[in-house]
Amino acid sequence: MVRPALEVADIFRDHGPAWRDANRGHVSLGQLKVMSAIERCRTAALGGHVLRCENDACAYTAIAYNSCRNRHCPKCQGVAAREWMEARAAELLPVPYFHVVFTLPSAIGDIAYQNKAVIYDLLFTASAETMLTIAADKKHLGGRIGITSVLHTWGSAMTHHPHVHMIVPGGGIALDGSRWIAKRPDFFLPVRVLAKLFRRLMIEGLMAAHAAGRLTFHGAHAALVNTKAFAAHLAPLERTRWFVYAKRPFAGPKVVLAYLSRYTHRVAISNRRLIAADAKAVTFKVKDYRIDGPGRYKTMTLDAHEFIRRFLIHVLPKGFHRIRHYGLLASGVKVDNLALARKLLDTAPPAPNPQDIASEPATPVELCPCCGSAMRIIEVFKAGELPRHKPTARPAAIRIDTS
Repeated sequence: MVRPALEVADIFRDHGPAWRDANRGHVSLGQLKVMSAIERCRTAALGGHVLRCENDACAYTAIAYNSCRNRHCPKCQGVAAREWMEARAAELLPVPYFHVVFTLPSAIGDIAYQNKAVIYDLLFTASAETMLTIAADKKHLGGRIGITSVLHTWGSAMTHHPHVHMIVPGGGIALDGSRWIAKRPDFFLPVRVLAKLFRRLMIEGLMAAHAAGRLTFHGAHAALVNTKAFAAHLAPLERTRWFVYAKRPFAGPKVVLAYLSRYTHRVAISNRRLIAADAKAVTFKVKDYRIDGPGRYKTMTLDAHEFIRRFLIHVLPKGFHRIRHYGLLASGVKVDNLALARKLLDTAPPAPNPQDIASEPATPVELCPCCGSAMRIIEVFKAGELPRHKPTARPAAIRIDTS
């Protein structure tokens, strides 16, 4: 993979020290760790290995530095997405799949930043319970469905915008387990009904969390620690329509998987969206969702310190799972439910991948970009060390960025 001309890591290395000094005492340990991981990713600071073409006439030599594997790092998400996609391939059913989005109103999003673990978790549970409840209602589907949910906390400009993306098979197992109930090809569940239940469950959950003392408030929201003030803050939301969006179904399971893998491993901004950076500012591409067509893609320029701040507000709490499965796909019952679903759909399970049943996983072979021969590891160096061998000039190649 050819390195992009500009990376988030470059911005962190150039402006990170000054940003950390300017914000000393106001940056969490988790945010500092993310900055450090991104700055060190695929550099000598993490070690690596040297590869050489086994064709002696070529002898092309390349250095491969280790990845940080941090889930917030733009460079590490391409590999993670491919690994996740391979693991999910056997779970797909031969039915249409729907994409449903649940979004928090800005009045709740504002306090969610100060209570990430609690409110993000509530967003997951309320949206999942909404889908499972409405789907089980015989007026709508009358069956048990499966859900894969992914949390995103950003908008295109990296502002705080918490929402959940769901990928849902278009149908479910009847409540008595006797048959598979399919939905209409172009319709799954009524979004207005979903929005009303989601609104009620979120508000009830927020009031319960507040009563239990699980929420904290700072700055402009400090007064919300008072129960009456918090109830007054939520009261207008009971009369507004909440945003739930359902997209058209996908063309097939493979398209679903490719689409979902892009959502599951996105970060606040990818390297390919970066355009330019200098001593003061960063310019990047943004998407205006209010406009259709090519005109929706624009550019935005932010002060470098503001760019870093916006990136880091999306760092998740330690141990927080941003991909979750519910209903038929919940951990512990997924295998049995998928077997029953395939039986009811009269379809055979996918053939096992030969690599899955091998005694040892096969080591992937990297091919030489010059002659196509296999590249072999000739040296391994530890973190902080420099390799003894020098790389040769890389041949011209088409730029590919999977960040």
